[in-house]
Amino acid sequence: MLGEIRSKIHHLAGVPLRPDLAKELHQIFLTKGVMATTAIEGNTLSEEQVRLLVDGKLDLPKSQKYLQQEVQNILDLCNREADEILAKPGEEQPSLSIDLMRRYNGGVLRDLDLEDGVVPGQLRSHSILVGKVYRGAPARDCEFLMNRLCQWLNGSDFSTSEPDLVIPFALIKAIMAHLYLAWIHPFGDGNGRTARMVEFHILLANGVPLPAAHLLSDHYNRTRSAYYRELAHASRSGGDVVPFIKYALQGFLDGLREQISRVREQQLKVTWETFVYDLFAKKVNTKTQKRRLELVLELSEHNWVAVHDIELLNPKLARAYATAGDRMVQRDLNSIHRMGLIERRHGRVRAAKEIIEAFLPRRTA
Repeated sequence: MLGEIRSKIHHLAGVPLRPDLAKELHQIFLTKGVMATTAIEGNTLSEEQVRLLVDGKLDLPKSQKYLQQEVQNILDLCNREADEILAKPGEEQPSLSIDLMRRYNGGVLRDLDLEDGVVPGQLRSHSILVGKVYRGAPARDCEFLMNRLCQWLNGSDFSTSEPDLVIPFALIKAIMAHLYLAWIHPFGDGNGRTARMVEFHILLANGVPLPAAHLLSDHYNRTRSAYYRELAHASRSGGDVVPFIKYALQGFLDGLREQISRVREQQLKVTWETFVYDLFAKKVNTKTQKRRLELVLELSEHNWVAVHDIELLNPKLARAYATAGDRMVQRDLNSIHRMGLIERRHGRVRAAKEIIEAFLPRRTA
């Protein structure tokens, strides 16, 4: 799994996308990651609401503002970390430290109503039961254990001089940081969110592309019952961490496969649009050809469309066909059908986008 993950990360990192498509991919997985980080802890905002928040358009009633604040805190932390880490490509990133983790916890809990005794960014001074499964470390030991954890994560166990092993080492390091922070549970609240921010930091700082750095949080949320089950097993087993590592890696790999599938869809779309523009570029640049080009591109956004609905596809086409009648629609369809750009069947049409698959290397399956 680590080998496939490394290969797919390099694949993902090396694929050029149009700026608008790259931004959309980032926004999709930022939404998923931010929502997942808070949803595991009980936040009930939907993915659609979190996307509105990411886009700066969410406005909830006063009774739900705390849900918005929880998600906003994670969004702000993710954006700040991304800005700081990606602003220094190739430079050595700061070591993990208890101060960094305090800062994350302070950001996670910013402006939230908290239980008595919980101070954002400060280690707890009371005992804590984690999900009715295990007790966190004794409060008096938290600072010592956190410093030892940082020493371990910054040490030779997770360093390598082999470039091909940097990402595999970083993944194991991120997962171990998450697991040990969950065990220690050093803060009065927000430990899970803090652990997932540390995980995000480690992945991003070690060359994992920004959209993929959210995948572990998304996996934990999608498989929440398995997440808690694996955490409990790792605790009760006395330290058998391999099952949790396998569980986390499989989810990360599945998420990478999904991202690469999305990237492929976007690349096919760009290739198709370029192909269509090239065909029309060879024709006389008239009002008629511009209308037919618009029709092909709009049909590309749909599956099968009834011919009598074509005038309703978008305002531009509606205006173009408003006074012309059905004959103009049929003439346009006949023309672009002769160009091989659409398929017609029983009064319906669709863009023949599959023809660009001829551009792919041939193989038996």
